Amino acid sequence: MTARCVMVLGTTSGAGKSWLTTALCRYYARQGLKVAPFKAQNMSNNARVVAGGEIGSAQYFQSLAAQAEPEVRMNPLLLKPEADTHSQVVLMGQVSESLSHMPWRGRSLHVWPQIAAALDALREENDVVVIEGAGSPAEINLHASDIVNMRVALHAQARCLLVTDIDRGGAFAHLYGTWALLPPEERALIHGFVLNKFRGDASLLAPAPEQLEDLTGVPTVAVLPTWWQHGLPEEDGVFDDRTRAAGVVNKTIAVIAYPRISNLDEFQPLKNVPGVRLVWARTPADCAGADWIVLPGSKATAADLAWLRTQGLDRAVAAHAARGGAVLGVCGGLQMLGEALIDTHGIEPMDLGNAPGLGLLPLVTQFDPQKTVRHTQTHFGSLTGVWAALSGVAAAGYEIHHGQTLPHAAMAAAGDVAREALPDGLGWQNAQGNVLGVYLHGLFEDPRVLHALFGATAPTLETVFDGLADYIHAHVKPGVLDQLIAP
Repeated sequence: MTARCVMVLGTTSGAGKSWLTTALCRYYARQGLKVAPFKAQNMSNNARVVAGGEIGSAQYFQSLAAQAEPEVRMNPLLLKPEADTHSQVVLMGQVSESLSHMPWRGRSLHVWPQIAAALDALREENDVVVIEGAGSPAEINLHASDIVNMRVALHAQARCLLVTDIDRGGAFAHLYGTWALLPPEERALIHGFVLNKFRGDASLLAPAPEQLEDLTGVPTVAVLPTWWQHGLPEEDGVFDDRTRAAGVVNKTIAVIAYPRISNLDEFQPLKNVPGVRLVWARTPADCAGADWIVLPGSKATAADLAWLRTQGLDRAVAAHAARGGAVLGVCGGLQMLGEALIDTHGIEPMDLGNAPGLGLLPLVTQFDPQKTVRHTQTHFGSLTGVWAALSGVAAAGYEIHHGQTLPHAAMAAAGDVAREALPDGLGWQNAQGNVLGVYLHGLFEDPRVLHALFGATAPTLETVFDGLADYIHAHVKPGVLDQLIAP
């Protein structure tokens, strides 16, 4: 078995590569084919735990859409930004300190053999591999060291779709310019152009698609109308308020959007719960009127805590908690809620690891060189206050963290003791019952937790994936999707 490869390229970041790749995975899986996703290199702080380590969240969801078991070969290289000029490098699921300190261009020579081997192995085991590119394939300053776009396409002889966000304007120039900057052997792999996020009368596009095909020989195979409520978690960007379904809002949840936010995709189910509005907070004003304030995960906890203070958000969170408002910290957010962060091993970037916390939980976090990456099945203990509905609820999720968090010994001796919300140091609650911190990512993806907190359920991922497949089947020209995998 040697799989046919379909690749989704974009004229820019955010053009729609990830969701279109996900839709194609489900479309081909529904044809009875064995399908796997692949992205050679992903740069994202949204990661999921799979067999062998961690991969980007987009490939995790794509594998579920493909009805395949997620694994590290689907995203062999993951870059997790820790600062503007530095990323943690995860190769085949595991952190590589040597690669993390290697110059960008030199790194590609070292990782390409493993990337190619991962792709070749997936091709041998599947009927179809749906490949996602990164950014734009026409970044000519990066072309010589490319390991994620056209080098992959050539290696797999993939039939490529080039997607652009027409809502940004300049879509035809983006498509033509991208095609024109590619050398002839790479242009030959482009089998179709896709206009994404179109609003308006599609007949007004004429004669541009025909003129573009005359110039390039490449047809425009789909015009995809804007669809804000598709339900797939965002890969990297914060949620657009237009993605919120209409209706009466009875609970507003403000999620602090610090610079190195991680695993933001885990909050997608909250957007799908009737009556819940999700707000991204970057200023104290964004927290005004919120029922909950959530401190999410962070790839650079101490640095994001420093940023939070410069914005005055520390005071906003403290004031909200003092009024009895609900506060939730997840992973890095839990660490921030404690009394202190201690980094004797220099784990945190920018030498900011030793810092006072927000002081809302009597805890201390010690950063550990050993990274915890695992799936976790657990259950909540006896909780009080605004989180009492979680008492005794079973929950499943995943952990990705360096820190280990324990009660502050001196405060505990003085009688200020954090209540254990989850066993094994996974969760803590303050005495008043309104501040909760957990290490468990993915809580809101567990229907038992959603039902306990909201008495409601959100659409399942299976429903979302099927909706995406139906959508592209309806809007891609007939026969195109089958032609892409024809012998």
